[in-house]
Amino acid sequence: MDADTLRGLQAPIKNKYKEDPSAAVITLKASGELDDQHIACKVETGRALAIAGLHPATGGSGAELCSGDMLLEALVACAGVTLKAVATALGIHLRKGVVKAEGDLDFRGTLGVDREAPVGFREVRLSFDVDTDASQEQLDTLLKLTERYCVVFQTINTKPALAVTMNKH
Repeated sequence: MDADTLRGLQAPIKNKYKEDPSAAVITLKASGELDDQHIACKVETGRALAIAGLHPATGGSGAELCSGDMLLEALVACAGVTLKAVATALGIHLRKGVVKAEGDLDFRGTLGVDREAPVGFREVRLSFDVDTDASQEQLDTLLKLTERYCVVFQTINTKPALAVTMNKH
């Protein structure tokens, strides 16, 4: 896909959102079903069933997916798609690219071993290795815009308002 094709595809959508801002607000959803035999949760990804369980550092077998890994995978997927879309829009040709995310966890927090240890990632690092003839100035712009428009990156970066409920059936 080239920049003109992308603009042509997105132009009517952008116009609709400018005319009717409420049309741009869409609720994405995910759900999972608790496994009645194991410490696991079955999550429908839209393409396949993913079974998330405990990380081996918390007593898991490693047979199930770790939700922390899934978070990093979502970041990589979103950042990669955003990078490619922005590069296309800017006319920057990327011959190849690798997106990597890694994060540091202190499992003492999630296991309740140390109340001072954080629960969750204390640091997340996202990197892009690209094969391109683009100038450093173009790459700097590409990185800035990828950060700005990557939904998962911005969600992690700006902490949305959260609400949690529990319902008994």
